[in-house]
Amino acid sequence: MVEVIAGVLPAAGISGLWREAAARLRRNRLAMLGAFFIIVFVLMALLAPLLAPYPPNAGALADSLQPPSLAHLMGTDIQGRDEFSRILYGARLSLAVGFAAVFIAVLLGGVIGALAGGAGGKVDAILMRMVDVFLAIPGILLAIGIIAFLDRGLVQVTFAVAIANAPIFARLLRGSLIGVRETDYVLAARSVGLSRLRILLRHMLPNAMTPVIVAATLAFGMAIIDVAGLGFLGLGPPDPRTAEWGTMLQDSTRFLRSAQYLIFFPGAAIMISVIGFTLLGDGLREAMDPKANKRP
Repeated sequence: MVEVIAGVLPAAGISGLWREAAARLRRNRLAMLGAFFIIVFVLMALLAPLLAPYPPNAGALADSLQPPSLAHLMGTDIQGRDEFSRILYGARLSLAVGFAAVFIAVLLGGVIGALAGGAGGKVDAILMRMVDVFLAIPGILLAIGIIAFLDRGLVQVTFAVAIANAPIFARLLRGSLIGVRETDYVLAARSVGLSRLRILLRHMLPNAMTPVIVAATLAFGMAIIDVAGLGFLGLGPPDPRTAEWGTMLQDSTRFLRSAQYLIFFPGAAIMISVIGFTLLGDGLREAMDPKANKRP
């Protein structure tokens, strides 16, 4: 009976919490605006071959540095390539690398945080000191160092951004697990002799993942900035023809006076996508915190 109570009530509570959070999120206009921005960029990425009027690397020198027009909605670059088409394909690359980096960061950081928060004692102390070392290094500098060691490439960029963000998720999940370690349903599960692993996986993790989910949504925006920043520094894709927002910004710095649109459109794409993830992440944080929605 105790096991049934310990296993069923938390699950039912989680289900009800998610339903209430979803309702609060739908009432948050800024969060819905952020979700709209994200959906637009996801559709741009998925439908890039259909929406792009030209191949991303196709261009003629005769069309070099053409301003925005009906033929080229966002103008052309120095090689005559259509900027709008490259923005569309850049969305595909930036979102894919950002998603992969955040997924790996959550997975790696989650494993470390779960081991530290679930085991405690010396395991917790050793793992957290390792995490502290990585947290002491600015994320972008850590990513640059990793790429300098591994060489340039999209896989290396993904791995570098993931490693730079993993300690954040490890620390966050560890703290959340410590918060639920002494709750009634966990104590009840211990009292009936359940193993540590089963308690961790079945009872503690489901109730400790909310802040990780919120942080992951916010991390998407930061991952897009990190990927673009690495590309701007020349540490992105090894092929300079690759349509990537940061690389496009780096290539356009020579034309700040003569073709400002080459800076504006990639910068606007990065800004709007990051704003979308930030607004949605803030909305999720408010929706999942019932205290934030209570009025005196």
